[in-house]
Amino acid sequence: MSDRQCTVLLYSDDPKVRDRMRLAVGTRPAPGLELEFVEASTYDEVVRLVDDYEIDLLLLDGEANPGGGIGIARQIKDDRDDAPPTCVVIARAADRWLAAFAEVDATLVHPLDPVTTGTTVAELLRTHAPA
Repeated sequence: MSDRQCTVLLYSDDPKVRDRMRLAVGTRPAPGLELEFVEASTYDEVVRLVDDYEIDLLLLDGEANPGGGIGIARQIKDDRDDAPPTCVVIARAADRWLAAFAEVDATLVHPLDPVTTGTTVAELLRTHAPA
């Protein structure tokens, strides 16, 4: 049995944050699951990548400027019936209510814990696996 290949879109205006997200997730967050990453630093890039590629998960920086990950998640969910699952990385756990309003599937808190991050990503990919 081969590993399931998944594409994760990393969004942040800061390349260092995207690097930290990638390192926290890793390319093999769980047995049987192998990830590749695509990156975006603007809202327009996120939309283009979601439109042009088969994205399995959006991992969005909720602290990005000028477009935060929570707002982008909400816009993608509103615009697409087939929106990929979304996980937003927030700075304050108290912002989870706002992420819930944006219909985000999961939240993580900066600084990212690799175990929690990998487990969350793997669970989202398994739960939202294509039929």
